[in-house]
Amino acid sequence: MAKIAINIATGSLQQEEMIVGIDLGTTNSLVAIIHPESRKPVALQEHNSSLPAGQAGSLVPSVVHFSDNGSVLVGEEAKKFLVDDPARTIFSAKRLMGKTYNDVKNNTTSLAYKIIDDENRLVKVQVGDQFYSPVDLSSLILKELKKQAEHILKTPVSKAVITVPAYFNDAQRQATRDAGKLAGLDVLRIINEPTAASLAYGFGLHKDENKTIAVYDLGGGTFDISILHISNGIFEVLSTNGDTYLGGDDLDNALVDHWIEVLGLTGSAQEKTHRQMLRLKAEEAKKQLSTQDAYESAYEGMQLSVTRSVFESRIGPILERTITSCSQALKDAGLAKADIQEVVMVGGSTRVPLVKKRVSEFFGKPVNDTVNPDEVVALGAAIQADILAGNTKDVLLLDVTPLSLGLETMGGLMDVLLPRNSKIPTKAARQYTTYKDGQSGMKIAVYQGERDMVKDNRRLAEFNLTGIPAMPAGLPKVEVSFLINADGILVVKAKELRSGIEQSIEVKPQYGLTDEDVEKMLLDSMTHAKEDMEVRALTEAKTEAEQLLQTTEKFIQKNFKSLTPQELQETSLAMQALQLSLDMNDKNLVQAKTEELNQVSRPYAERLMDEAIQQTMKGNKIDQL
Repeated sequence: MAKIAINIATGSLQQEEMIVGIDLGTTNSLVAIIHPESRKPVALQEHNSSLPAGQAGSLVPSVVHFSDNGSVLVGEEAKKFLVDDPARTIFSAKRLMGKTYNDVKNNTTSLAYKIIDDENRLVKVQVGDQFYSPVDLSSLILKELKKQAEHILKTPVSKAVITVPAYFNDAQRQATRDAGKLAGLDVLRIINEPTAASLAYGFGLHKDENKTIAVYDLGGGTFDISILHISNGIFEVLSTNGDTYLGGDDLDNALVDHWIEVLGLTGSAQEKTHRQMLRLKAEEAKKQLSTQDAYESAYEGMQLSVTRSVFESRIGPILERTITSCSQALKDAGLAKADIQEVVMVGGSTRVPLVKKRVSEFFGKPVNDTVNPDEVVALGAAIQADILAGNTKDVLLLDVTPLSLGLETMGGLMDVLLPRNSKIPTKAARQYTTYKDGQSGMKIAVYQGERDMVKDNRRLAEFNLTGIPAMPAGLPKVEVSFLINADGILVVKAKELRSGIEQSIEVKPQYGLTDEDVEKMLLDSMTHAKEDMEVRALTEAKTEAEQLLQTTEKFIQKNFKSLTPQELQETSLAMQALQLSLDMNDKNLVQAKTEELNQVSRPYAERLMDEAIQQTMKGNKIDQL
């Protein structure tokens, strides 16, 4: 980050260009940089008139308010309208990134603003007669962060590293990049939040050590758990797991549900309005209960109260979902709890005592919350920005992709090219061929998931490789390559190697994975493992049988006059038996009938081949061959 100077009078930083790190959070967002003198990551702090005198704040609430006169407010000023004008005040937009109404319709009771209920399209928020996508809303937050950073740094800010939850899929990552572009930012890198947190934790403290850590990241709207190994400046992600729709908002909503029941407001005409106001009370109560045993406040002439024990009983099941993810992440990394030397806490929701207690109990050791959980992700993004700027050369970051990626092959099978938890950036390629003679095109269907059949996984994209020269089946060689860049965004290329015909696509799914989808994919891959293996084996046997039937039929048509009546009859009976076996869904039967047809056809196929070779060799000397 070149040409930096300190303004002695104001204490502000000045430079020609700065690459900043941005944590675009569900509840709060912030910007961080590497301080030019201390060479340590610091969160940028803007004096905020809404805070007590002399207090500076690094956090910008991720709230956007659209006023009647067309002006837009972001941050603390917008937050004031959450109760007074809830329909025009948008919060938790990050939770809507890359999702359809179908994905979020069961989680909208706490939202006072209107979401368009077109089930098959990406979510949009309606404010008056205007419609805004989550990308639009996120871009407004990023614009505010950019403006504040430029005010503090006294220099233009045009380049950034932005963090996302580890379980954000390709669509959600691309949406984040698009939001940055709309805000006037060149997004140099998208980095996973727990990975960024591990950078901040390890930077200058433990990066020369050799240890395995778990990063537990419970933010306002998302949860991630990542297992990393740090050794001599190399930060290697071993596994990651999580839930893109679980966070501090859910803890607040659990308390709101409790009060709605206690106050007898369930099903009332004003329940949604009450929920919006009680949500702010719940956030206040959650913070107070982190240090006190009870919370009391007045509300609409009534008394609101809750004890820490009641609050903890309400949020207990939510926290158990995070513990399940922790267990899976350890399993994916091939590690036991005892192999983890440090458990790092990230995200404002980790301040809740029960969160620390359950995580500590699970891993069997005290948690590390020495770095500000609100700032640690942005600090890590700043370190990554410094690495990209070429100033930090002794740190290497090796991240992973959270779900397997592959192609649909014959029979609807999932052929995995990049297994779950593959290191990124990475590339994998595999060759395929045509199924029919003269086939001029090939469908490339890309899927994400852990099951053997594509019908059980999530389709990301599909395109056709056309213009393949007419050749016999099996002769064309089509190489399909997957490239996941450092942002975790997938690019798929298909090339026919003989002709050089090539097509590619940057995978931009039309909608994202819900938390239920992700959990179901991983759970189903384990609970249906034996069933999937049996289905795959049967499908492969059927595919081989169908190919043999087609090949045999073509061979007979071409060599009909060279075969005896007995050979034709035996082959016909064997082909009928094999065709009938395809409907029996018995792998062993299909394989047996396939072998029988092979036994029948092999003698005359070999005889005809020998005759052809003899005819070719006739009249040629050895040195001519």
